[in-house]
Amino acid sequence: MSDSSLRLVWVYPDLLSTYGDQGNVLVVERRALQRGLSVERVDVRSDQPVPTSGDIYLIGGGEDRPQRLAAERLRRDGGLSRAASNGAIIFSVCAGYQILGHEFINDLGEREGGLGLIDVISTRGEGERCVGDVLADIDPRLGLPQLTGFENHQGITHLGPTARPFARTVLGKGNGTGDGTEGAYNDTVFGTYMHGPVMARNPQIADLLLKLALDVNALPPTDDRWYEALRAERIAAATQPA
Repeated sequence: MSDSSLRLVWVYPDLLSTYGDQGNVLVVERRALQRGLSVERVDVRSDQPVPTSGDIYLIGGGEDRPQRLAAERLRRDGGLSRAASNGAIIFSVCAGYQILGHEFINDLGEREGGLGLIDVISTRGEGERCVGDVLADIDPRLGLPQLTGFENHQGITHLGPTARPFARTVLGKGNGTGDGTEGAYNDTVFGTYMHGPVMARNPQIADLLLKLALDVNALPPTDDRWYEALRAERIAAATQPA
């Protein structure tokens, strides 16, 4: 972690911030402050360079054209890739998740190069759009409770040999490949299709990012009553008969 404070970087809020994804950086910031940590938050617009000295980077979802513009600028800028090489923690959602892979299909129907930070390739599905609540069991190696979130995507993401599934679906489509996987991660880089924002529904994910950034095994406890009430509400809504 940086010497003076925990540095949170919110990448391209002007292009990639749909379905409440900006709430993720708010939750991570709040969870850090509740533990008495000093936090510096940096919002980086798409016409600005991405700093390489951040501790945790968050990138959200977006529509097809903004996704292409974001990918082009992130490749040209190189800051996020250099930050990953320096061991920074990166958490991405939906379009941001696809950008962190090797390639995806852009709004022109063409293959668009990603950053190659996660070993995944995304294509465009031919069937129904993946929309609705999702419940999934997170990889037990991460030590997190069941994932709850909301998906809205046409993309299908295929995992390569070095990518681990972030979770396996109990309800919902996840990566859309039919194998039950949801999201992917590789070392300190994470991707998911879950909106919500996913951190508000799953604050333990925010805590995981903080522990990785601080290089600690545990954090001081904090008041989770609001988060747990929201989790219980959304899980109950997802499992009720239609």
